[in-house]
Amino acid sequence: MSELQKDNMNTNKQVKPDQSRSASFILIAALLLLLMAAAYCGYHFRELAYEQKHIKEDYSLSNNITFGIFSVDRWGDKISAVVDRKVKGFNLTKSQKVDMQQEVEKQLHGMVNKAVAEVTRPQKGLGAKLKKLAFNTFVDVKEIHALVPSFSRTIVTKITSPRSLKKLKSVATGKLDELEAQTYDRSDQTISSVEHSIFKKYKVDNANAFDKVVNAKLSHIKGLSYQYAIGMTACIVIALMLWLLLRKRVDSEVTLFVISLLFAFILLAVGVSSPIIEVDARIKTLEFALLGEKLVFNNQVLFFQSQSILGIIGTLIEQPKPDAVLVGVLLMLFVVILPLLRLIARGLQVSCSKLLGNSKFIRFLAFDLGKWDMADVMVVGIAMTYIGLNGILKSQLSGLNIDTEALKVVTENNSALQLGFFVFVAYVAYNMILSAILKRIDEQNGPCI
Repeated sequence: MSELQKDNMNTNKQVKPDQSRSASFILIAALLLLLMAAAYCGYHFRELAYEQKHIKEDYSLSNNITFGIFSVDRWGDKISAVVDRKVKGFNLTKSQKVDMQQEVEKQLHGMVNKAVAEVTRPQKGLGAKLKKLAFNTFVDVKEIHALVPSFSRTIVTKITSPRSLKKLKSVATGKLDELEAQTYDRSDQTISSVEHSIFKKYKVDNANAFDKVVNAKLSHIKGLSYQYAIGMTACIVIALMLWLLLRKRVDSEVTLFVISLLFAFILLAVGVSSPIIEVDARIKTLEFALLGEKLVFNNQVLFFQSQSILGIIGTLIEQPKPDAVLVGVLLMLFVVILPLLRLIARGLQVSCSKLLGNSKFIRFLAFDLGKWDMADVMVVGIAMTYIGLNGILKSQLSGLNIDTEALKVVTENNSALQLGFFVFVAYVAYNMILSAILKRIDEQNGPCI
């Protein structure tokens, strides 16, 4: 072999490591940028999830059934408004006046007949007989009956005059106000205080404006949440594909795996801290017929709750019952702490850290404790809980649906799994991929020495 050929071979051997290092540097830089983008999307996704939760909590408080259907004051206000409109708008038609006059005539004829019968009945004594004689002599009963129509007309005209009707309406309204005051349940002040606080927070003046603002905010948040969730997932998928496609061209597999663990940490942190399930049961519409009008209550919230995995654990731990506390502690240990420790252990194991990488405990934590990692079990448990709870709610709410002429009730079940649940599912799937990659790396490189 000539000297020139030997020089070319040496040059190629030097170029390939340089190219590999350059490719590794570029890939690591790209993955770090994707990592920062995923962290950014994850942070804003979580913030939006809690903003949505707080808005829905405010809405459920403002429209709580306690301050609506179960409030005597609210019923009193609605009934008073209907009766007040009926009283103020009350006017007699011509046919009603004719009917009234006929009834008055009937009563007057009856009174005349009763008076005549009383005077002309057989009586003892001279005085009684003289009174009867005088009555028969000077009083013409037929003439009195003939005057009844004119009397009844005068009475009806007087009663139905605008001035008299105004007085009658005033009396009726006063009695209605008195009755309303007697049925006061002292919830009106609480309702007004809550509404004032919430309306001030959202810068609105009434319930209709509040509904519009809430719907607009929730729609905006939903769109952004999807964007951030897709962005976070896309960053992780792109990073994983880049690594898998270029793994044979680079020599920094350990560094790349550690960066991949950081992606998993982002998914885990966002998944356990963001709301995963929302229970929302409400009476969409209640219509009650009264005096030809309808008393309507809309969007009366029966129950609302939105929880994250950490929120569920916290609720269980705060319970006074020891069994609930134990379940909360076990969930915290096997769903949050253990997966986090296993991520750290994998990083130490694959990097063969001089301090802990060759520890048997670290290897045991990274490989052998996978069956105790309950994140995947938690996913199944949440899904089954949602299916069961949703079925129970639908069954119970369907029993409240009523459709009659006097009363119509329409219920609504808005319970749903939240995007946080699907982020947690993404963590579980990604964690399985990392386990397979770690196993392959360990088989190639062997255990740490």
